Amino acid sequence: MSKRNIVVVGTQWGDEGKGKIVDLLTDRVAAVVRFQGGHNAGHTLVIDGQKTVLHLIPSGILREDVECLIGNGVVLAPDALEKEVAQLEATGLSVKSRLKISDACPLILDYHVALDQAREIARGNKAIGTTGRGIGPAYEDKVARRGLRAGDFKNMAAFKAKLQETLEYHNFMIANYYKAEPVSFDVLWEKCERYSKMILPMLADVPNLISEYNAAGKNLMFEGAQGTLLDIDHGTYPYVTSSNTTAGGAGPGAGIGPTELDYILGITKAYATRVGSGPFPSELSYNCDTDIGDPIGKELGNRGHEFGATTGRQRRCGWFDSVALRRSAQINGLTGMCLTKLDVMDTLEEIKICTSYSMNGETLLLPPASADEYDVCTPNYVTMPGWQTSTVGIDSWDALPQEAKNYIAFLEKEVGVPVSILSTGPDRSETLVINDPFK
Repeated sequence: MSKRNIVVVGTQWGDEGKGKIVDLLTDRVAAVVRFQGGHNAGHTLVIDGQKTVLHLIPSGILREDVECLIGNGVVLAPDALEKEVAQLEATGLSVKSRLKISDACPLILDYHVALDQAREIARGNKAIGTTGRGIGPAYEDKVARRGLRAGDFKNMAAFKAKLQETLEYHNFMIANYYKAEPVSFDVLWEKCERYSKMILPMLADVPNLISEYNAAGKNLMFEGAQGTLLDIDHGTYPYVTSSNTTAGGAGPGAGIGPTELDYILGITKAYATRVGSGPFPSELSYNCDTDIGDPIGKELGNRGHEFGATTGRQRRCGWFDSVALRRSAQINGLTGMCLTKLDVMDTLEEIKICTSYSMNGETLLLPPASADEYDVCTPNYVTMPGWQTSTVGIDSWDALPQEAKNYIAFLEKEVGVPVSILSTGPDRSETLVINDPFK
């Protein structure tokens, strides 16, 4: 069997269950590569009942023979990395020896966090709903060519001069425009000296490592974060993240040519969720704090444990949105889908699927370009009978209830992409592989 480079992306607004599937498929890869995002991502893995939540480190870390690469498209928070490494190594895992970081990774530092949080406060009820972890400001610095990168730790004298200049620039905005507390240079510099000692031994030429693996015929997994509908260019702008979350982001974010990518696997929840603000046409609005809202939205949230792995925020829940998924399939070039959390819907008598939007008298089969246009869209639904029996842990297609098979077949037809993998529970073992992406 020849080598395969597989890209795993979320097809909705994130939280689709990418971590579990990356972990599942890494038994046949030499390395897993993260190519965008930062520690605003939360990938939850459950193995033999033991839960692990990852934010920066690729999901292959739980397999001892797999190398983990953080590509240049990832914005790296050294404090978050330090904490995550310590937590994993406390369980007996070898992490530092298997983790490689691109020299070109932009760093997230204290002033990025201060800016992110001050901006969200200033926006008031128009807040985007960021995690407040400095992701957006770090990407801004990258594009503005004033950002500090992991490779800058190689020359600490030059790093110190750059840090002073950049901090002075940002502190002016923090103190004078946002009226917030400026960041202390001395405190930050002391942290950076510590970070450099941790990161320097892990720096690597990630594009060259990828090339060497390909030349040796080794399989690689490229792990995306967040979801397609949060893509900075193709998502529900401006309620989006600051990176390209689509499969195309693997090329510039890791340093691999597009002709080297063999299979695009889109992780897709059997219903839909979203964290934070922004359009969500098929939402079944429910507030867990007040216990007010749609009872089905409540049921999906409770049964699906729909709280963010990174922030703990309640996820908004709703029906499957075929309109949004058609766009995801289109711009990712999906080869196959992995359908997750089918079991969460086991109790429902009826299930709805959004098949189109109505906007100003027009029927849309693909979503509009901006959040403003979403505001005047209403979803149109098809209703199907539920299966009302447990699908947890089912390990064969024939064992699925006929109504569940019908639901899956309908989604495949609506989106135009086959379901290759079916997740029937949170554990690694609770997975049905219908068509193996490596074959």
